Amino acid sequence: MLSERRIGRKVSQMAGNNSLGYVIVEGMEGQFRGASLVVDFRGIPMDFRYTDPIRPSKLERILYGSALDVYLREELILESLLSAVETKPLVWVCREGDLLQPLKTIGKGKAIFLAPSNSAPLEAAGEVEATGEAGIYMLQADSLSAPLRASLPSGSRPEEMQELSRILVEAAETMELLEPFGRIQKALTSLGEE
Repeated sequence: MLSERRIGRKVSQMAGNNSLGYVIVEGMEGQFRGASLVVDFRGIPMDFRYTDPIRPSKLERILYGSALDVYLREELILESLLSAVETKPLVWVCREGDLLQPLKTIGKGKAIFLAPSNSAPLEAAGEVEATGEAGIYMLQADSLSAPLRASLPSGSRPEEMQELSRILVEAAETMELLEPFGRIQKALTSLGEE
């Protein structure tokens, strides 16, 4: 059934402690796939993993019912990706809000949801501002760009946002924080064409 999967590794592990891990898990047109990319603070790849597309059969869709999506995304794909990564990042970053809690749990570390915003820049890099929505912040990662919309897993303390802010601001000095998501997407597209 759904237990068969292949994890690919395309980038060799390199030394380094300051790294961010990016994860994408997507489901479209009846198939699911995912990838993770760990980069150093310059954006240089340290570890890349991906899953082959998983297309559940009609019988599997019937047997798993509404739990199929959660099972595939969290237990089969996300867990496989994170357990295969050899370079553990300081922070896991996702762009899908529903992955945030499982990412923290499975990744056994810090996790944050980041997305672009259309808001005016805050006063200084590193500034964090609550939005009024529970657990959602605006984070000014650099001094010029619009702030990023950020969220932490449920149960996180406000000081964790300050700690993650320091890490992300340091990384933003030498890289664009959301850009690795585009690279992962292009890599998945390229793998699909092979």
